[in-house]
Order: sequence, then C-alpha cells, then structure tokens
Amino acid sequence: MLDDPCPPVQQVRRLEGQPFTAAAAQTAPGYGARLATTAFGIPSLPRWCVWVEPAAAAEADRWERRWLNAVNAALQDWMPLLPILRVSDPNRAHIRIERRRPPRRQLAGGWRASNGRAVLQLLEVRRSDVWRLEPGVTVLVSPELRAEALQATALHELGHAFGLWGHSDDPADALAPVQGASPVLAPSVGDRRTLDWLRAQPTRFGEPLNPADTAAQ
Repeated sequence: MLDDPCPPVQQVRRLEGQPFTAAAAQTAPGYGARLATTAFGIPSLPRWCVWVEPAAAAEADRWERRWLNAVNAALQDWMPLLPILRVSDPNRAHIRIERRRPPRRQLAGGWRASNGRAVLQLLEVRRSDVWRLEPGVTVLVSPELRAEALQATALHELGHAFGLWGHSDDPADALAPVQGASPVLAPSVGDRRTLDWLRAQPTRFGEPLNPADTAAQ
C-alpha cells in the first residue's frame, strides 16, 4: 500500500514567538532577496496539502460559487509550479483557505483593512506516528470582491503560503503589494524564478524531528 500523501494530524504543538527572523538572502533571483525566512530555514515543503472551505450547504449559492471559482483558478495557476494536493479534510492540510474578510490590523498610522491575508504558524506535527516541523498557514480571502480581484487576491496570498513571504516591487508579479491597472491572474516569470530558487534552498521543514527534540515536551 502506498503511503498516504496527506495523513491526518495526530498531535500538534505550536512554537511560540515570531515566525520570521531575517531576510532569506542578500542576493537571489527574482525578488528572493526581499523574502523573509525562519530560524529553521525557508518555510517550504516538498509537497503541499491544501484545503479550501466548501460551500455552507450542499449546493453553493451565487456568491459562494464566485469565491470558489476564483480560489480554484488561483490554485490551478500555482499547481504546474510545485506539488499541490487538494484535501477535503482540514485536518490533513498544511494550508487552509477560508472564505472571510481578514480582521483589521492596527498599524502606526491607524487601522488597516485588507482583502486577503496569509498567517504563518511554526508547528511540530505528528502524522503517521512521525513528528515533523511544518509551516501551518491559514489563508483568508474576502468574498466581498469582484471576480478578478478575488482571483488576484487568492493568487497573491497563496504565493505567501507556498513560501514567498515577502513582496516584489514589480507590479507585473503576483506578489507585488500594489498591482497595475489589470489584476495579475497568473504567476509571472519573476514569480516563477523566485519560487524555483526558494524551493532549492535548504530547510528543516518537512524533515522528521530527532526523537530527543520531542521526548522532553
């Protein structure tokens, strides 16, 4: 029997403190030098298991269909670039995509609203009786947007979730914080170059933990 590619969580421990520690690199292709990393390396996995919040009822209403279509289109655009598996159980996912507006954040200049947000947690997770270090990501995408803006927002936040924790200064990139007149609906050449570099970097995420690391916890 083949191993389950997305086994359910048996136990989880959240690591305390801020997840990001420094810039990922001084120089790198694309906008790699603008990305943040953690004390354990780039928060990336060889394979990502992704759960998308389903419709509230058996049959999605008009607004739920629009949201689901946009999120599914964004996922489809990332799938040729890295291994992504869809799961129907959130307990099997590394990334959970939820249909709700992110709460406002208080910044130096006041409160700020946003259409989407990706939130990273560093986790020690036991699956199939093996402890591993994992990035756990919750992606919030507001349903209160027109279709193209929904897709562009989902594409951008998923880029963060897949390890691109930073922004590009090129408005043609999906990871630009401010895009041009037309929403970016697919990863650009710059996004692809940056992601290829990122996935080649050493990281401890996804590797089995030393039993001594977990025995005392």
